Amino acid sequence: MAITRKEVEHVARLARLALTEEEKERYTAQLGQILTYVEKLSALKTDHVTPTTHVLPLSNVWREDKVEPSTAQTLGSPDEILANAPEREGPLFKVKKVIE
Repeated sequence: MAITRKEVEHVARLARLALTEEEKERYTAQLGQILTYVEKLSALKTDHVTPTTHVLPLSNVWREDKVEPSTAQTLGSPDEILANAPEREGPLFKVKKVIE
């Protein structure tokens, strides 16, 4: 399967990439080679191959959620926390209005 220079320019425009003439030529050739290789892979019989999402058998290890009280010792006092705020109004963080 061949890819045309016009298709490379179209993809570059969609990705908002400004390509030089040299890059357009190079990417046209490289993408053409990639598509040729994918075509070869498509010819393989994979009817009895189980689809995988990863080459290694991985699984997520989750820790149990625990509710723990927050204290001034773990988080800092309210004044210490608010000291990190760019702006504050009394005991609250002051932020820009986000809803009209």
